[in-house]
Amino acid sequence: MGIRDVAQRAGVSPGTVSNVLNRPEKVSAETRAKVEAAVRELGFVRHGSASTLRAGHSKTIGLSVIDIGNPFFTDVTAGVEEVASELGYAVILCNSAGSRTKEERNLLVLAEQRVRGVLITPSDEDPTRLDRLRERGISVVLVDHPAHRPDQCSVAVNDIVGGTTAVNHLRAGGATSIGYVTGPLTIRQCIDRRTGAERALGGAVPLRVTEMPAMTPRAGQEAAAKMIAEGELPDAIFCANDLLALGVLRGLMHAGIRVPEDVALIGYDDIDFVAASAVSLSSIRQPTHQLGRVATELLLDECDHPGTHAHQQIMFQPELVVRESTR
Repeated sequence: MGIRDVAQRAGVSPGTVSNVLNRPEKVSAETRAKVEAAVRELGFVRHGSASTLRAGHSKTIGLSVIDIGNPFFTDVTAGVEEVASELGYAVILCNSAGSRTKEERNLLVLAEQRVRGVLITPSDEDPTRLDRLRERGISVVLVDHPAHRPDQCSVAVNDIVGGTTAVNHLRAGGATSIGYVTGPLTIRQCIDRRTGAERALGGAVPLRVTEMPAMTPRAGQEAAAKMIAEGELPDAIFCANDLLALGVLRGLMHAGIRVPEDVALIGYDDIDFVAASAVSLSSIRQPTHQLGRVATELLLDECDHPGTHAHQQIMFQPELVVRESTR
């Protein structure tokens, strides 16, 4: 498959396709959109450097995360880079920002560079774009996301157990009403943590859910303001990650609400910042560094030993870390 096939599908000249790939500013937005759609539909990948083509694949792997600003992914990346460096590989880091469109573009670039394999925390559950990589001989391992098929390696943490553990801890401290501050409930981790929280409540009382468009301290502070404006606060709040929890803590403190005396608070991930916050935060710890290391070991074993590699779906268990923010 080549540029002529893309041109035929898009109804343009091969020269126009070349311009879209190499000099997109010379092409109108409408024409560029047609060509990009044809590229996606055909699964076209342009060639990278000549040396890479002669070798078949480069000594690089790709890592695609959904939020490069989250310290959770910083720790995962450190684990990935350690193993890759030990085995003589370089890592190309991509940030999808939770956008499927951006993720698809990033994966296209990685395929163009003929990476040996890709580690990815996918932005959604559709496996199509990952299957296309595998069809091209590029190994794929899911990170912080379980695989639902036996021919796919994955490394994840049991977030349902994590959500259950968090809410059980809050209930043990005397909380009878519990709020859940979360990012978009299209994100698998947010859904699973909510499921675990609801299991811990067992239907006895409803989980009061506040869904935010992002999982940042600012979103957490806005969530706190929203909950305060709505009236009676819950006895305790479980946040889907520590960045949200830090924002909620700030919002509560600005409103004169004491943590944990008035409202208990627990986060998720146990990033470094939470132990040093104004009120040190309880959290659900994930083995972030180990996630990155194990995922990379699986990926490079599949790359280097395809005949003997055994696909594995590894599920780690989270751990409760209790600090000042809970009773």
